Amino acid sequence: MLARARAEGFDVARITTPNAIPEAASRLKAWLDAGHHASMGWMQDRADWRGDPARLWPETRSVIMLGMSYAPDFDPLELLAKRTQAALSVYAARRDYHEVLKGKLKTVAGLLAGDASVKVFVDTAPVMEKALAQAAGLGWQGKHSVLVSREHGSWLFLGAIFTTAELPPDEPEADHCGSCRRCLDICPTAAFPEPYVLDARRCIAYLTIEHKGHIDAEFRDSIGNRVFGCDDCLAVCPWNKFAAGAREARLSLRKDLLSLGLAELAALDEARFRALFAGTPVKRTGRNRFIRNVMIAIGNSGAPDLAPVAEAALDDASPLVRAMAVWALARLSPSRAKALGPRKAAEPDEHVREEWRRALRGLETA
Repeated sequence: MLARARAEGFDVARITTPNAIPEAASRLKAWLDAGHHASMGWMQDRADWRGDPARLWPETRSVIMLGMSYAPDFDPLELLAKRTQAALSVYAARRDYHEVLKGKLKTVAGLLAGDASVKVFVDTAPVMEKALAQAAGLGWQGKHSVLVSREHGSWLFLGAIFTTAELPPDEPEADHCGSCRRCLDICPTAAFPEPYVLDARRCIAYLTIEHKGHIDAEFRDSIGNRVFGCDDCLAVCPWNKFAAGAREARLSLRKDLLSLGLAELAALDEARFRALFAGTPVKRTGRNRFIRNVMIAIGNSGAPDLAPVAEAALDDASPLVRAMAVWALARLSPSRAKALGPRKAAEPDEHVREEWRRALRGLETA
């Protein structure tokens, strides 16, 4: 079975038991009680199942955890210097891993199906994949809360096979972070209140992907040109130096998505957005939230020639986009923002009107 997993493109596969993470439930409860999950209510749903795999499927006797590398062949931090281009998280600049891994997990699980029952999961159920992966020996949860592998760094997609088969478990992996703080110190928004704890409310990945509303002014400067996700804490992990590139052809990076101009993206309507990002994780966020992020990146670009792009977005159908267009225009062309200020009276959305008020107040005191 493990040989078949390798043949299917998985880089590592090991076994644990459903009772191997007894501390998970209490840690999850503390994290939820602190509000660190932000608006991700699904993290609270079935929290009892999430904290105890045996409650998700009581018949489970073994859990096979599998990892597939998506290590990039470049430093993702290099994208941040290209201020007029969009920086996408490297996991998103490729086919959606859920689609790729699900079929491969089913193929591997099929080897057990004759003698035992199986269920496969890829972020599709209340399963704490990272904790189970550490228990199975794939790696350990680093101080950035992501799984770290000595062989693959911070770049593993995870999948799980639950089975009624009794399989010999592997040894868990120890924590090898030591005194390193690189992932904590590089975070642009100080999203780690302490090592191993992520506060999603401050995380750029959460804000640009999961957050459905307006993004607070406190975080906009720090977002830079990141229009979908953030790889900073992953990219600086010293264990990445051992990571080989992704082997799975269906997860190859789409290099065209790593050099997209902000002006080009700002012009996307719904149809063109869907066409450009078809099959990728970006599509799930939706056009309006994505262009909201693009407007923030334009405001951070320091490029006055992008001011007309922001001005054009003042007429966008989405208030998410219009609000950030106001913010971007005020940063790139204060005089033009002042000239257009009277139009705030005709703005139907209160959030956008407030953005106009803040922008104009700021320009008056500048």
